Amino acid sequence: MAGPVLEMRSIVKTFPGVKALSDVSLSVRPGEVHAICGENGAGKSTLMKVLSGVHPHGSYEGDILFEGEHCEFKDINASEARGIVIIHQELALVPFLSIAENMFLGNEHASRGFINWHETLGHATRQLRRVGLNENPNTRVTDIGVGKQQLVEIAKALAKEVKLLILDEPTASLNDEDSDTLLDLILELKDQGITSIIISHKLNEIRKVADSVTILRDGRTVETLDVRAPETTEDRIISGMVGRDLDHRFPERTPHHPEAGAAPAMEIRNWTVRHPIDRERKVVDDVSLTVRRGEIVGIAGLMGAGRTELAMNVFGRTYGRYAGGVVLKDGKEIGTRHVSDAVGHGIAYVTEDRKHYGLNLIDTIGRNITMSALGKVAKRGVVDEHEERQVAEGYRKSMNIKAPTVFERAGKLSGGNQQKVVLSKWIFAGPDVLILDEPTRGIDVGAKYEIYTVIDKLAAEGKAVVFISSELPELLGMCDRIYTMAAGRLTGEVPRAEATQESLMRLMTKDKEVAR
Repeated sequence: MAGPVLEMRSIVKTFPGVKALSDVSLSVRPGEVHAICGENGAGKSTLMKVLSGVHPHGSYEGDILFEGEHCEFKDINASEARGIVIIHQELALVPFLSIAENMFLGNEHASRGFINWHETLGHATRQLRRVGLNENPNTRVTDIGVGKQQLVEIAKALAKEVKLLILDEPTASLNDEDSDTLLDLILELKDQGITSIIISHKLNEIRKVADSVTILRDGRTVETLDVRAPETTEDRIISGMVGRDLDHRFPERTPHHPEAGAAPAMEIRNWTVRHPIDRERKVVDDVSLTVRRGEIVGIAGLMGAGRTELAMNVFGRTYGRYAGGVVLKDGKEIGTRHVSDAVGHGIAYVTEDRKHYGLNLIDTIGRNITMSALGKVAKRGVVDEHEERQVAEGYRKSMNIKAPTVFERAGKLSGGNQQKVVLSKWIFAGPDVLILDEPTRGIDVGAKYEIYTVIDKLAAEGKAVVFISSELPELLGMCDRIYTMAAGRLTGEVPRAEATQESLMRLMTKDKEVAR
C-alpha cells in the first residue's frame, strides 16, 4: 500500500487564552475521501487552516508532510502552489463579478498586464463542465443559487490543479437536492484521483462519501475509523465526538396534554402571504394552526413549502406581502404588523439564518444577549453595563456558551455557541411564544442535545414553542404535534403518537391538498 499523501504530526495551535489544538495528528491516503468530524469548537476548521496556510508556519507547533515532503506554508498561496485548496464554509466569491472572473481572481490568464479573455472563458467553461455546471462563465455569481456557487468554488479549485481538496461544511447551506449533487461530485473527483478532506456534522453524508473518518474532541485526536467497517456505526462516531454514549438523541419528554377549554397561547387563522416580487404567487395560502402553553408544535415541509415565509410574515411582516389572516394570543386578536408589535405581545422568532438576522457578529456576546430587551438593563435610557454583564454572564453559564468572557465577539464563536446566544437573547426578552426556525441547523450532535434540553425546559415552564425543522427525526423526537406543509398550504396535522417519517413525508408531498 502506498504511503499517506498527507501527514500532520503533533499539531499544537494556541490563541490568546485558548489552546485550540493540542497534539493533533492526521494521516490521509492518496485518492481517498477523508472525513473530519467533532463537536463545534473541537478544532476541525483550525486544523484545516493550519494545513492550508491560513495560519502560517511559525504560528503553530508540529509538522506537515505532503507527498512525503516537509512543508512550511507561509500563506494560502504557498499551499495552493502545492495543490492544496480549501473551500471555506463561507464562500469566498465576489457576487458582482462573473463566474469566470471569480474562478481566476488572483490566478489570471494574463500577459504584460492584459487578461486573455478568450483563454479565460475557455478554461472556465471546461472546468464548469467538469463539475456538471451548465452556466455561461460570464454570468454574475449573484445571479446563481448557493448550490451552483458551491460548484463554482470547486471548479475554481480544479483550475488551480488541485491535488488535495478541503471542503469545510460544504452542504451546510444547501438543500437536499444540491447536497446530493455535491456529494456525487466529490465521488466523481475521487474517481479522477483527487484526494478530499470533508468536514461535516452530517453523519449520513460521511457514510455516503468517506473512506475514513478522524474524530476530534476538545482540540485532540480521538481516533481514525474505517467508515466501511461494520463496527463504525453512527453511535460509535457520536460517542467519540461527545465523549459519552448517547442512548437517546433527544431529552425524555412527557407529551403535553392541554387543559380542557383553555385558549391556545397563539392561534394563526387563514394566513396568506404573497411573494415579495411576484404578487400573483402565494407563498403561504390560507394556513391555520394553534400552539398551547407547554406544547412543542412542529412544522414539517420540503424546501419551498412556505414554513419560513409563514413564520417571518407573522413576525412583523419581515418577508413577503401580507394578504390576509389574523393572530390570536390567549384568545384575543393581536396585531403583528411590525417586529416590535410581535415582541410586545410576547412572540419571539429565532431565525434560521443566525449570521445575517440573528446576531450582530461584530458585537459582544453580552450585547447580543440583551439587545432584544435593552430596557431591562437600562436606567433612564442608559444601559447599565454592570447589570448587562451580570445578565449575560448568567446566560453564558446556564446555556454553556463556550467563550472565555461575555466580551468575546459573537462572530468568533462556533455555530452551536452562536445559536445558544440567539436563544439566550430571546429567552431574556421573556416571550410566551417562541417560533424556532431550524434551531439546530449546522451544529453538531452534542450542541444539538444541549439546545433540545433548553427547548424542552422552556416548554416545561409553560412557554408555547413552534418548531420548524427539515429533519424529521428531530420533529418526531421533540414535538407533541406536527403540522405538514406543501406548496404554501397546510396538508396535515399529526399527533406525536401517530407520526412516522413515512406518514409525514406522504403529507409533505401532498401538493396543495388540505387534510382535515
